Amino acid sequence: MNDSSWGAPPQAGYWGPSDQGPVQGAAPAGPAYDAHHAQQTRPMPIVPDVPEHGGDQDDDRGAARLSGPLFRDEPFRDEPYRGSTHRDENPSAQPYGAVPQNPEPMPDAPQPAQPQPQKKTAGRDLGAAIGVGVGLGVVIIASLFVVKAVFVGVVAVAVVVGLWELTKRLEERKGIKAPLVPLAIGGAAMVVAGYVRGSEGAWVAMALTALAVLMWRMTEPPEGYLRDVTAGLFAAFYVPFLATFVAMMLMADDGAWRVLVFLLLTVVSDTGAYAVGWRFGRTKLAPRISPGKTREGLLGAVAFAMVAGALCMQFLIDGGAWWQGLLLGLAVAVSATLGDLGESMIKRDLGIKDMGTLLPGHGGIMDRLDSLLPTAPVVWLLLVIFVGSG
Repeated sequence: MNDSSWGAPPQAGYWGPSDQGPVQGAAPAGPAYDAHHAQQTRPMPIVPDVPEHGGDQDDDRGAARLSGPLFRDEPFRDEPYRGSTHRDENPSAQPYGAVPQNPEPMPDAPQPAQPQPQKKTAGRDLGAAIGVGVGLGVVIIASLFVVKAVFVGVVAVAVVVGLWELTKRLEERKGIKAPLVPLAIGGAAMVVAGYVRGSEGAWVAMALTALAVLMWRMTEPPEGYLRDVTAGLFAAFYVPFLATFVAMMLMADDGAWRVLVFLLLTVVSDTGAYAVGWRFGRTKLAPRISPGKTREGLLGAVAFAMVAGALCMQFLIDGGAWWQGLLLGLAVAVSATLGDLGESMIKRDLGIKDMGTLLPGHGGIMDRLDSLLPTAPVVWLLLVIFVGSG
């Protein structure tokens, strides 16, 4: 940068006053200045050269290092105008290079679209779920009140399909090969034995099934033997043995009504939990296991099941009382919720959402048995305590 970088270029023949006074023979300072004023004019300061940084931004940075204006009538570059005339004429004037505060948006600028509030959804095909549920209900009720043996066959088929889904998911996701053949045969036999011989027949069938699982797995290499037979014993207890209590309820004289009460209370509990949780659910019940379940939904399940239990025990069960139904409904709501959480824990460990796709809108058979299986022994035991084995 040289001395002529700021202001207008000097007139020819005039280079400002020297230290020894005015230069003789110099040209006049201009039409607006005479020699007397030219002597009083402050000389142009010597501006040191600024290291080159490159680009226009570097030149502005070097210019900003100047301590003040070169001439008296030139305002500071980076300060607001000091004269009152400028402030009065344009009160909103901004300093040179300053960023305006609260800039107004351009009138034609497109405004960002506001996100639409999302509606709560059930997360499944509700129409398909209702249709499948009604169809299953018709089959169960028809078999239950027409021929009890047909209903036992329906339970046995559900157990076999549930075992197939469970063992298939274990093999796909964890590499666990629980023997399906002895489980399916022993599971169906367990349900029939429970209906024919009661609890004794169920326990004997369970023991024989466990022995068959141990022996069946011996036909394969020993690697993973303990893992596979452990999973097989768990599957035998979780699905067919718990389902045997439904068959044992059917043994009583009013067995069909007992099974109906068991099914009604479980369905009502699930419905109450869903309805109340969907509408009023705020506080998560077990977010690490099942994020969709809420404490408000649990309260809804308890309230719905207790009311339904009081009505069922009063009008459907011989010798039952409404207060017994309240306790029965409370127990069903708790056991059904725990059963649902238990299977959710299994599915979360396996990294799946549903156990199968056999039932549209529901998932698999095991996705419908999750709350029924642990509730069956609870209802069987309380009905035996309240009104006897029948």
